[in-house]
Amino acid sequence: MRVLATAAFAFSGGIFLAQYLLPHAWQLPLCLICVALGAAGLLLKENARKRAFLIAAGLALGLAWNWAYVMMVQLPAEKMAGETYPSLSMVTLEYAEPTDYGARVTVRPEIEGLTGVRMMYYGDETLLELEPGCRIVDDAELNSASTIREDEITTFTSKGIFLLAYSRGDTEVSRDGAGALRWLPQRCAKAVQEKIETLFSGDAGAFVRAILTGDKTGVSDDVASDLSEAGLYHILAVSGMHCAYLLSIITLLVGKQHRRLRAAAAVPILLFYMLLAGCSPSVVRACVMMLFVLAAPLFRRESDMPTSMAAALMLILLQNPFAAASISLQLSFAAISGIIWVAPAIQKLFPKATQKHRLAKLALYSVAVSVGVSVCSAPLSAYYFNLLCLISPLSNLLCLWAAGIVFAFGLASVLAGFLWLPLGVAFGVVAKVGVWYILKAASFLASVPYHAVYFSNPYLKYWLLFAYALFFLCWAMRPKAARKYAVAAGLCVLSLCVTVWLGTLRYAYGMMDILMLDVGQGASMIVRSENRYGLIDCGSRNSWYDAGGIAADMLQSMGCGSLDYLMITHYDSDHVSGVAELLARIPVKTVLLPDTVDDSGLRSVVEDAARRSGASLEYVTERAVYPMGAAEITAYPPLGKEGDNQRGSTYLCSAGEYDLLVTGDMNSATEQLLLEAWELPDIEVLAVGHHGAASSTSMELLKQLKPETALISVGSNSYGHPTNTALRRLLAAGVEVWRTDLHGNIHISVN
Repeated sequence: MRVLATAAFAFSGGIFLAQYLLPHAWQLPLCLICVALGAAGLLLKENARKRAFLIAAGLALGLAWNWAYVMMVQLPAEKMAGETYPSLSMVTLEYAEPTDYGARVTVRPEIEGLTGVRMMYYGDETLLELEPGCRIVDDAELNSASTIREDEITTFTSKGIFLLAYSRGDTEVSRDGAGALRWLPQRCAKAVQEKIETLFSGDAGAFVRAILTGDKTGVSDDVASDLSEAGLYHILAVSGMHCAYLLSIITLLVGKQHRRLRAAAAVPILLFYMLLAGCSPSVVRACVMMLFVLAAPLFRRESDMPTSMAAALMLILLQNPFAAASISLQLSFAAISGIIWVAPAIQKLFPKATQKHRLAKLALYSVAVSVGVSVCSAPLSAYYFNLLCLISPLSNLLCLWAAGIVFAFGLASVLAGFLWLPLGVAFGVVAKVGVWYILKAASFLASVPYHAVYFSNPYLKYWLLFAYALFFLCWAMRPKAARKYAVAAGLCVLSLCVTVWLGTLRYAYGMMDILMLDVGQGASMIVRSENRYGLIDCGSRNSWYDAGGIAADMLQSMGCGSLDYLMITHYDSDHVSGVAELLARIPVKTVLLPDTVDDSGLRSVVEDAARRSGASLEYVTERAVYPMGAAEITAYPPLGKEGDNQRGSTYLCSAGEYDLLVTGDMNSATEQLLLEAWELPDIEVLAVGHHGAASSTSMELLKQLKPETALISVGSNSYGHPTNTALRRLLAAGVEVWRTDLHGNIHISVN
């Protein structure tokens, strides 16, 4: 391995150690230890001496740089948190995006002594009218972003954002700096996105917008679900594949033999495209690696992929060491590692295939690359997405060529559209056909049984370790023959079948199985009986929890082919925010809804998603009983009048003499109406109302229904849920309490 690769990988290793394992106070002492080890390494023999010195020096520099970055950037930002700064001047760095309560935009604060810090500024809808380079002056309340997750797979700090600023005054805006040349890539990206909206519509427009600019905000839940389940979602994340498409177009135009001309044209275009696509770690990695590959022949150097990969990683981490926590970075470098080291090893196992027809060689290369990427990225996908896509090699073989066509003709359509709109429309026809093919293929592949398996099955992680250990043994053994890998693959398939069967068997013992899912501050509960399934609510208020995905993963791990009933108590987001994702993933026969006016406006969202999925809608307007295997579900209509929480349905799940009651978020007054209106049995399990709020789960309810067990679905929140008042009432009533924030998923099996 070359000098640069060794030093760069060691530097990156030091950053990852500092970010994930070492407290800040330990980093400088360990840096000094690495320096001492490097000095001691100079006593070794020549080759070992050089390598030891480079590794020690790289580690020391990585640890020192992370320590210095924290001291110069993060800690000064942290000292500002918790204060309101009057007339704070901020420069917008991008276009704003809408939020539930207005809009937000990334800004750079103009504060003396504060360098390299970016903030996320939250204001009203007028931010959507601003361009990059505008200056905002506002009274801003600053909070730390270091401990706040934006969603399940990333943090603000991984994108260089260390403060959250909230508008607390009258905003003043100056647009003087908006036209500067430095903001040209952002303006071009905006113009491209607007032209795409003119040329394309619906799913095709969202797909082309994502594949060209990396903006996936318009992609529908159905499309995102199909692409993810088919192992094709990476098509929408601008990365090496997209840069390769762009380089192929440049090569086609200037000729492969003109290396200097190709490099001269490709370098500025790739750099500009990197800026236009938002400089995500995946596109930065791809562009830097391609620049190394283009420049190597010009300087009469050998093109070395590991060196260019190591250099790209080091450059990204130099800009922001906290980017080590970015899932985009981790997946991107895992994927390229599979392409560099695993894919060639797979191709070598089939030497005869490379000597046959060119199409067979291309197919082998495509499958080898897909398998190589899967091998290196599977642990990350399991950890972050709870998913192992088994069909991805076939999906990529069938669709990546079409993605190249969509990229090329989509780009041609946009560029032509700026010159003459009809010409852009003509090019766009080919791109639309490509999008149609990819989406149809993804929908079909996502419907194939066992196209993916989910780590909601607790045994699957052990299978994954077994599979890696097995193939490692094959690699370590001699000779390097394809036969032993075929035997290992067969053993993996057989053991995977057993693992999936054990996962379904785990929830198939009793007359009724109840599973309260951990969806954070929200609610979602599965009820199963004799291979029939119901789900009560599906939502979360914590944005990093995908309630629909969590429920769908668990249902499919349980062997659920379709959901008999989706039962909604009321229309608050923490009870229905995951419904669209769930309906995109799992066929649902019947959706039970309260027929009430809602304050949140989410009723129409749920109804539209149900209609698109083909589910039957039934409104709970009177008491009704729904059979479900050896169990039955009794639905009670809403009784309260004021507020969404009080205008909710109640569900009683019964198997023999065993009963579970779910009251949603109703308060004690509505609970009293429930007790007066219906003759409810003594129950064994109570899903505690309103996540343990003091106003719910009254002593009257506990005395009359006599529950033995209480389940509380709760997560990180600012309401104090579950409250001490509610917990004391449960304790006084002798009820055993289980909480999702403490115990995770809660499973009860009724025999």
